Amino acid sequence: MAVPCAPGAASGSRAVFVASWTLVLANAPYEALMGDTSAWHGLARNAVWRNVARLPTRVVHTPVEQADHEARLVADLRLTASRYPGDHALRRLIAELAANSPRFTELWDAQAPPPADPSKHKVVDHPAVGRITLDCDTLVVALDDLRITVYTAEPGTEDADRLALAVVLGTQTLVGQDHRHQAG
Repeated sequence: MAVPCAPGAASGSRAVFVASWTLVLANAPYEALMGDTSAWHGLARNAVWRNVARLPTRVVHTPVEQADHEARLVADLRLTASRYPGDHALRRLIAELAANSPRFTELWDAQAPPPADPSKHKVVDHPAVGRITLDCDTLVVALDDLRITVYTAEPGTEDADRLALAVVLGTQTLVGQDHRHQAG
């Protein structure tokens, strides 16, 4: 099944996560934008873990934005756990997150933040094309409890051109050249 894309966003980057925020599918533009996810296994495929453990990412956040993002991810995972109290795999994931991340435990025990606007802007620092400002929308498929994250650029902008170039480049490594555009 193809993951839907907004009109005019043919090079839209899309990733699908299960309710626990574990990545199950990423399209080629997502891989090109965020990097190759095929080597991610176990906890590394989980967005909550990747954020609370501060694993390398191309997404640029201020410290406040990062803290808010982490809090909202953990709060969403807490809601998921309340919907699936008998899910042993989910319980194992939560136990593993708690055992390996004091930050996760702190957020898990904290009051849940208010619901986030599912649409926001994100800046991605791509190694070949530089910084790209994108719209980031997270769509929730209620019956299947999936999260589809879609990154798009405003058509006709420099960011759209950079996203298109990143998609063309894919996950290939350019040797001996730095094609990074400096943000002004």
